[in-house]
Amino acid sequence: MTLQWTAVALFLYGEIAVNLILCLPFISAKRWRLVFSWRIWNWLSPYWNKCFFTMIMVLIVLFLDAVREVQKYSGPEPMQDAKVNPNVYDHVHMKLFRAQRNLYISGFSLFLWLIMRRVVTLLNQVAVTLESSAGLQVQMDSAIKAARQHQEDNRMLKQALLDDEKSMSAKNQQLKLEVEKLAAQLKAAEEAMRKSHAEVEAMKRQAKGLAQEYDRLLREHHQLQNLQGPEDKKDQ
Repeated sequence: MTLQWTAVALFLYGEIAVNLILCLPFISAKRWRLVFSWRIWNWLSPYWNKCFFTMIMVLIVLFLDAVREVQKYSGPEPMQDAKVNPNVYDHVHMKLFRAQRNLYISGFSLFLWLIMRRVVTLLNQVAVTLESSAGLQVQMDSAIKAARQHQEDNRMLKQALLDDEKSMSAKNQQLKLEVEKLAAQLKAAEEAMRKSHAEVEAMKRQAKGLAQEYDRLLREHHQLQNLQGPEDKKDQ
């Protein structure tokens, strides 16, 4: 294996190890976000995209070179030469095997390189989503608490209004009873006043009758005195 393909194979093994570590279930997305927020990643972030696309270009070139080698050693011409000479046959198969191996190495390296970037992006998105959902959960809990508090305040206010209404109803009932009592007393006073007026009118009529009787008796007395006066004069 040449130096370049040895480097690609080591790169593939490193990708497999990193992807396995990223997929460990006991390491949460929040912890990975803490790891990704280290200062070294912030320092490397300006170069990350350039490095990523450079590696993609290198792996694509190596993959296309491996495809060319596979097509080269799997074509009809090398096989015809290999049938003539057995040593050439073994050599061609060895070259074909190496080309296919390089094809798999470069292809899987390219695939895992894309997968690793996608996994890192998804872990960051999951961590952000979890943080947002935690914030939304806190806001929802506070909103539910506030709603319950408002509901309790409304219940207490309704209870206070109901108590005030009951007390007002009791006061109105008491005032109504007092008004009825005063109305009865007023009616009794009016009845007593009517009786008093009737008695006064009766006394007035009685006094008027007595006055008339007195005047009549007084006139009769004068008449009697007048009748006795001439008789006394005649006897003299």
